Amino acid sequence: MTEPSPEIDARNDGLTPVAGVPESISQRYRRFSADLADTITKVNLHRWNDQSPCEGWSALDVLRHLVDTQGQVMGFVGQEMRPGPHEGSDPLGAWISASGQVQGLLDDPQAAAVTFEGPDGPMGFEDAVDSLLSFDLPIHRWDLGVSVDLEVELAPADLAWLEDGARSMGEDIRVPGAFGPEIEAPGGSSEQVRLLAYLGRRAW
Repeated sequence: MTEPSPEIDARNDGLTPVAGVPESISQRYRRFSADLADTITKVNLHRWNDQSPCEGWSALDVLRHLVDTQGQVMGFVGQEMRPGPHEGSDPLGAWISASGQVQGLLDDPQAAAVTFEGPDGPMGFEDAVDSLLSFDLPIHRWDLGVSVDLEVELAPADLAWLEDGARSMGEDIRVPGAFGPEIEAPGGSSEQVRLLAYLGRRAW
């Protein structure tokens, strides 16, 4: 999952996809992280315990999962995540701390290129971020939005990138704590609804 999909303008803030400038793994992670941070800022303080689309998980559990997985992937290359604010008392601070540490490694060419032994052989840190963390971020941002009645609409280019990644992982993607069985989406559903249904989410 290293093919660029949305493209960003190197002349702007690095977060706005435009034609002509290929998006790097680091830039994609930065953009998806910023999107999640924006959604976090809109969550009503009293709704973090609301049920998410992920069975047994609250909205806050979704955020905790995301923070935890950033640390897990850092651990693949021997990096330990520094403690940050607690998700329950400072959700935005917790996310900024966790994602900022991953971003720091991605922005360091030597750290980004460090390899580890993955299930299918050697894998680079930045490739793990792209296929695991960046893949998770938009989907779990949607989960968080649904939990608290915030609309999350994914860009067409991001939907195409996510679908390509999901299909490439096959049935390995359907494990506890990841994605459930595919649900049949209604005829005429949007691309986003169809992708979410493929990942076990009912978006209608």
